Amino acid sequence: MGIAVGTAGSLQGQQQAGDLKTSNDERATSPKTVKGPALPLKQTDAGWLLFRGNANSTGVAVGKLPAKLDIVWEHEIDQGAIEGTPIIVGGRQPRTYIGDLDGRILAFDLNSGKLEWEIQLPDKLGFVTAPAFRNNRLYIGDIDGIFHCFDMNGKELWKFTTDGEIDSSANFYKDLVLFGSQDSKLYALNAVTGKVVWELETGDQVRCSATVVENRAFVAGCDGSLHIIDLDQGKEVGSVLIESPTGVTPAARGELVFAGTEQAGFFAINWKNAKLKWKYDDPEGGLSTRSCPAVHGKHVVLGANNRKVYSLNADTGQLNWSTVLKSKIVSSPVIVDGRVLVGSTDGRFYELALETGKIVWEKELRGGIIGSPAVAFGRVVIATDRGVVYCLGGKQTSNSDIP
Repeated sequence: MGIAVGTAGSLQGQQQAGDLKTSNDERATSPKTVKGPALPLKQTDAGWLLFRGNANSTGVAVGKLPAKLDIVWEHEIDQGAIEGTPIIVGGRQPRTYIGDLDGRILAFDLNSGKLEWEIQLPDKLGFVTAPAFRNNRLYIGDIDGIFHCFDMNGKELWKFTTDGEIDSSANFYKDLVLFGSQDSKLYALNAVTGKVVWELETGDQVRCSATVVENRAFVAGCDGSLHIIDLDQGKEVGSVLIESPTGVTPAARGELVFAGTEQAGFFAINWKNAKLKWKYDDPEGGLSTRSCPAVHGKHVVLGANNRKVYSLNADTGQLNWSTVLKSKIVSSPVIVDGRVLVGSTDGRFYELALETGKIVWEKELRGGIIGSPAVAFGRVVIATDRGVVYCLGGKQTSNSDIP
């Protein structure tokens, strides 16, 4: 049985996207820039273009962050609520994009926090997923089961209707855009036209994003299995039981895929032979997680409902460390430059040392943190369920802290 979040159901016809809204829309406040000038952006990486940062869903950011992170700007959306994750796109005018629960997609100037544009979908068809970026297009599905493609100015180019809520962020393979739906299917559409190339039905809802390695996709399903899919054929070529439903997006490193579950602990699976490599469960009590793992070197880092952040040895499953926070964690951690960034449902945002799990600092934000951070160009963008978008970075007058 699937995990029930939001409302799923069949759709009758297709909805039309609303008009483009400018930054003076009365529903959105002006950005609040905190204290001194922000550091200039440096184009040291490609951005944070997908929910977990890359096609392998590792949750690892390229480059470095300033030694000390301050709030550079914040923007509160009037009567807003955000459970999704932003993305960060570079270029001459780097921007961060995010969707909210009231059917809005917002584009902010990454450096200044200025709201560049806003889309409002009809009937407030909200978003719980992160947008995805490719070839100057944004892709995102809504809670009414419609998958949208927009250009970089917010104009809708096409849409595709499924029969269930879309909680899955998009990923890409060749000319395909991939996403799952609560109608139990994984879809592969032509990324330019939106036409179906293939669809694959699983045993229950698909709420995670598809993780891509070579010509394989990995989907952890609400049917309690990790599915291994040939992307060229659109066929399942293997599956491994993970004993419990999950909506967690798997992370991949080499031949291993990592995913946690609602009730059965955490799994590492060798996707080459479709066999379990190792399983971890907390000896102090069942490990339940909705936090997607981040994997780097020997560390697989995840948050859990028991308020713990764990680092497990990627090869053996042995515990490297665990750290207890003040509230449960459904936000997914990001690893960058030996640091772990993660939020909790009480609105605290943390930095932990990757090697030891020691809490380096914590900041209390306005609202609970359900979505995950995006990290690129020396910036961290995170949002809360009260509709506040934060950008953290350095405020020094020199750029010595950014490579």
